[in-house]
Amino acid sequence: MSLIISLIRNLLGGIIAFVDLITRGTKLKRSKEAQAKVANDSQELTLYQFFACPFCIKTRRAIYKLNLPILKRSVSKGSPYREELLQGGGRIQAPCLRIETGDEVKWLYESSEIINYLQNRFK
Repeated sequence: MSLIISLIRNLLGGIIAFVDLITRGTKLKRSKEAQAKVANDSQELTLYQFFACPFCIKTRRAIYKLNLPILKRSVSKGSPYREELLQGGGRIQAPCLRIETGDEVKWLYESSEIINYLQNRFK
């Protein structure tokens, strides 16, 4: 039974990801200098995510629209980043944004909180 649920979840997630891809819209336009600063500041951010998760898709869509070159890491079963997320953030839940500022690392869960953080920081 769990195999059937997993297949249905992955199929629906794939459909949602496809629809997202074809309906994304345009990226935020910035000057070259402003985009270079955003790219530099984005280096301290990493998104831990599942490909077919609707909340991860929502977060990736916001990242795309904000034109943020954020590193994305899959935390699917078997991924080395799954254990990294568990050790650093304390739980395997996606999406999760890892924010490095100097020697401090913060793990931000929940798609809406991640999107609010990114909008406030980069708009």
